[in-house]
Amino acid sequence: MKTVILEQPGNFTLTDTDIPANLPNDEALVKVHRIGVCGTDLHAFKGRQPFFSYPRILGHELGVEILEVAPNRKGLKPGDRCTIEPYINCGECGPCLHGRPNCCTQLKVLGVSRDGGMREQIQIPIRKLHKSETLSLEQLALVETLCIGSHAVSRANPQPGEYALIIGAGPIGLAVLEFVNFSGAVPIMMDISANRLEFCLNRLGVAHTVNGADNPMEQILGITHGDLPTFVFDATGNPNSMMASIQYLSNGGTLVFVGIFVGDFTLNDTEFHRRETTLLSSRNSSPSDFARTIRLMESAKINTEPWISEIVSPERALDRFPYWTDPANGIIKAMINFSGV
Repeated sequence: MKTVILEQPGNFTLTDTDIPANLPNDEALVKVHRIGVCGTDLHAFKGRQPFFSYPRILGHELGVEILEVAPNRKGLKPGDRCTIEPYINCGECGPCLHGRPNCCTQLKVLGVSRDGGMREQIQIPIRKLHKSETLSLEQLALVETLCIGSHAVSRANPQPGEYALIIGAGPIGLAVLEFVNFSGAVPIMMDISANRLEFCLNRLGVAHTVNGADNPMEQILGITHGDLPTFVFDATGNPNSMMASIQYLSNGGTLVFVGIFVGDFTLNDTEFHRRETTLLSSRNSSPSDFARTIRLMESAKINTEPWISEIVSPERALDRFPYWTDPANGIIKAMINFSGV
């Protein structure tokens, strides 16, 4: 079957691999239709992704169709279309037993620490498949990204009327935006890309945007009438942005790091204590985030149509990766059509 392998940073190969065989009873064989290209894939391509080793088959934002599956408690059957929860947890460690499978001590993530979906077929644990009768293949491939935002906002728990600054208007920042909106808090989108800010303003109807390259503090204070946001979500994965983000946070506020980078970060301890800051990280998402996100998408309360910048074949994707890694090119979400359907 057709398979794309990232051999080393910047070096893809398109090759044939064996079709999966000997299907266990607790797994399903699925056909991969759509793959969302996310920051994890782009960072891996550039050699900057944590928890990563080469060679690796990328791809964890997947819209799939079940080809084979044994009778199961979820009622899944061949022909069902699903999204995949790509976090393969052990089910036995402390975090798993306490309802935190996203923090499993033995966690394996498809496309990162375990080969992912940039191939025609893949075996997936049945418990990691989430079915939808109505979502398109493109929508199914975007569910996991949205779940990252659902989980981050649930961790922070903003309340109606509070200001929430979201730094980074890429897909993860946009996912955070969706769920900040559902919380009733007032979102402020900040980025250094004029194209992304224009997208937020004109395509998503965001009322408050801040250009991070042009005196952002003055802009934020103007929006919040001299106060600062109660919540700051940094979705950049940029260490300079993350370490500077506390300056935009109000006293008693909550700082959430949604993005990740390879290395250490520091915060000014005086500022950290003066604000009595609550600092949170947000890792992956939970099964409940998948159920919630699918429900919201099925009821048309989340519209991802503006997100998709282009859909290309696997062959074309190999040439497009360098282009997608440059934010100046204005790509919000690239997607790969792996089945031709």
